[in-house]
Amino acid sequence: MVRDPLADDNPELESILEALHDEDCRKIVAVLTEPMTADEIAEATDIPLSTTYRKVDKLTDASLIEEGVEIRSDGQHASQYVVSFEEVAIVLSEDNEFEVAVSGQPRSADERLAELWSEVRKET
Repeated sequence: MVRDPLADDNPELESILEALHDEDCRKIVAVLTEPMTADEIAEATDIPLSTTYRKVDKLTDASLIEEGVEIRSDGQHASQYVVSFEEVAIVLSEDNEFEVAVSGQPRSADERLAELWSEVRKET
């Protein structure tokens, strides 16, 4: 599933809560102090690689991590993941419904371009 990289909407409350409730997802967020590939994440967390990919997808769908591309001189580009939030806030609205807001640092033009390039590569 390809997300619109320019979308500015907040993810659904349920997807965020499911991701944060998952122990492996929390381990992944904890080790992502710098951009890492899925292989590096699996090694750092001692989570099997196939499980790592599923958890990374869950975190990406919840907008808690973002995928970028590491451009390599040998042409073998690699996906890298970074934490995309500083704070997750869940509040009760005036209508007594839960609302979620995920706040993070604004992305630079270079970061947005790298994300767009990543999406183009997925489509080709």
